[in-house]
Order: sequence, then C-alpha cells, then structure tokens
Amino acid sequence: MSVNNDFSKGSVSGNILSLALPMTLAQLINVLYNVVDRIYIGHIPGESTVPLTGLGLALPIITIITAFANLFGMGGAPLCSIARGQRENKKAEQIMGNSFSMLLISGILLMILCLLFKKPLLYLFGASSATFPYADSYLTIYLLGTVFVMINLGMNSFINSQGFGKIGMMTVLLGAVANIILDPLFIFVFQMGVRGAAAATLISQMLSAVWVLKFLRGPKAILRLNREGMRLKAELLKNITGLGMSGFVMSVTNGSVQIICNATLQNFGGDLYVGVMTVINSVREIITMPVMGVTNGAQPVMGFNYGAEEYGRVRSAIKFTTAVCVIYTFAVWGLLLLAPRFFIHLFNSEPELLEAGVPAMKIYFFGIFMMSLQFAGQSVFVALGKSRQAVFFSLLRKAIIVIPLTLLLPMVGGLGTNGVFLAEPVSNFIGGTACFATMMITVWPSLKKQENKG
Repeated sequence: MSVNNDFSKGSVSGNILSLALPMTLAQLINVLYNVVDRIYIGHIPGESTVPLTGLGLALPIITIITAFANLFGMGGAPLCSIARGQRENKKAEQIMGNSFSMLLISGILLMILCLLFKKPLLYLFGASSATFPYADSYLTIYLLGTVFVMINLGMNSFINSQGFGKIGMMTVLLGAVANIILDPLFIFVFQMGVRGAAAATLISQMLSAVWVLKFLRGPKAILRLNREGMRLKAELLKNITGLGMSGFVMSVTNGSVQIICNATLQNFGGDLYVGVMTVINSVREIITMPVMGVTNGAQPVMGFNYGAEEYGRVRSAIKFTTAVCVIYTFAVWGLLLLAPRFFIHLFNSEPELLEAGVPAMKIYFFGIFMMSLQFAGQSVFVALGKSRQAVFFSLLRKAIIVIPLTLLLPMVGGLGTNGVFLAEPVSNFIGGTACFATMMITVWPSLKKQENKG
C-alpha cells in the first residue's frame, strides 16, 4: 500500500491481511487485557472461585461501557473509510471529531450513573452476599477510568480505519503489557486482591488513551483530531449513531445475555455455575479473537472500495473474509472438543469447577463455526453503511433468540443449567444462517450488478 493507504490498489486479500494480522494480534492482546485479571484472581491461593465469580458479575457493566465505545467508534470509523474512498478528508475528520466528543460526554455520564447504581445492579445480575464485595471492589475502581476506556476503544478504530494497523496494535499492546506487569504487583505483592486488578486496568487504559490521542493529533495521521471537527453536527451524529447502533446493540445484548445467564444460573446452580459462565465467557473472548481481527480488518478495505466504486474488490473481500472465518472456527471447535480442561485450567483449577465446566463448555461451543457466518455477514453490512440490517441481525441472535431461550430451556425436560448453555449454539445456527443468507441475497447481487455496469 502507498503512504496514503489506498485500498483500491494491490491485492484485496493482501490489503485485508495487512490490517487483519496486526489487528488480530491487537485482539489477542486486548483479550489478555480483559482476561488477565481473571487469570490472576482465579489462581489466588485458597478460595479463588468466589472472587473470580465476583469479577464475572462486573462483566455486564463493562460490556455496556464497551457498547457505547462501539456506538461512536465503530459507527464513525466505517463512515471515515467511505469518505476517504470518496476523497473527502475534511468530512472524514468531522466524523472522527464528532465521534470523539460523544465518547467523552457518554463516558462521563456512564461513570456517574454506574457508580450511583452499582449495588442494586450487581444484585440484579446474580450477586450473592459472598460474591458482592469482590464485584463491588473491582467495579468501583474500574469505573473511575471510564473515559480512558471510551477513548482507547472508540478512537483506536479511527487509527485502524486509516490503514495504520500496526499503530492500532501498539495502542492495545501498550495497555496490555502494562496490565500484565501491574496485575501481579498489585494483586500479590501489595496484596490488594481484586482492587489491585482494577487499579492495574485503570492505569493501563489511561496509558493507551494517551497514546491514541497523541497519534491522532500528530503529523503521521492522515486524518487528524481537531477542535473544528469536534463541533457537534446533527446530521453527522445521526449517521454515526445509525451505523454504530449495530455494534452498540450487539454489545448491549451481550451484556443483557450475561446478566440473564448469571441470574438464571444463580437460581438453578448457585455461585459455582456463575463461576463456570465466567470461565466460558473468558474462553469465548480468546477463541473469537482471530475472527474479530479478520472481520475488523476487512471493514476498512470494503468501505474504502465501496466508496471508490470498486465493487468487484468488495466482493473479493467478502469471499476471502468468509472463507478464513469458517475454516478457523471449524478448527477451534475441534480443539475445544478435544481439550476443554486445558482452557478451563487457564482460569481456575478447582476440581468442582472443572467437573461442572467441561460438559457445560461442550454444550455452549457446539457448532461454533456457525457464529463466524454471523460475524462475516454483519461486517459486510457495517462496512457498506447498511445500518438497519446490521442492527436487526444484532438483535435477532441475542435479544430475540438467546434471551428467551436462556429463560425457557432450563425449565424444559429438567435441563436446568444445561438449558442456559444450550441457548448459545441454537442462536448461532439460526442467527448465523439468517444473517449470512440475507447478505448473500441482498448485497451480493447488488454488488455484482453495479460491477457489471462499471
């Protein structure tokens, strides 16, 4: 690629991989960012399952914060790619600036609201008298860094959308390395426990946020963050939130699913099964990381070529992305079936949790390759600015399928906790098929027709 990162030139797969590889590595590092706290807490000598479960109860609130970062970051970044493909860099900078302003505003509001209502929320999410103190200690400190989280997650998308995948990777690498170093220091040396894990995360997110802002204000960026661009414009905000609503809904529904799963598991299995779900969620973050890296790497390439009216290259990008995602998830499914204990051992080694966790994991991840079809189809809708379809399929898989099944299946045929874990594969098969098939029926022929016209 040239210094202008022109995605309409060169190999389509090469352009995707040039972004996807560093972004996948960044996703891996980001996963470490998110799960390293759980790994350390889960191996504290003595009773480690209870504090690990406490951290799991804080995850829905963290997920909801991520949802707002997605709303303005993932909503603005594809629009930037399309504007850049149309050679409208000033408009692209205005999109980026408006997204930044909304990230700041929403970050401050979220911090205040979550601090005020965290106690009733945690009990609503399935906390018990044993697990609440751990969840409360972690969340109180974590929330103080909400603005840093928003800037880090939301604005890094604009670095990647300009084609600076390695710089985007460094954003995550900086925070993750700091977190990995500070976690054992605060948790074990200073004996701060879960409070130490939260403090390490707060400092790490702050470092990443400073890095992002320094780059986007610096001379190497193609699009620069400036005061003029930060002035809010209604039309831009409408387009940003419209497209970002897909990622927002996906994150909010993920958070809602976590809440309902934890509450239902608390009812049918107690703290132990809430702990199992914490481990499963952590494993899912690890194994879906390459799929997220590839689809996120493909979006700027698709969006740029769509804006540049290079429709054949958009179709090539869709084919490449889908093939890579399906092949990878097939391989991962086999690995999970063969070695579930290995993944559980990463987070906890207590025999009781292992005994409950192995069958639960086999049910939860059954047919996980179907989930890759959801990611592939969803990434196309987002990259091409088709917000309605993107939002609908985000809602379909989680809100319309998973949540009702999570509540109903435990009461069917004595399934109990197994019913909670079974809801996920059912949603993957139905939601994945519906999303990908719709994309192939609606978007694919349209791209082919436009290509033939050209």
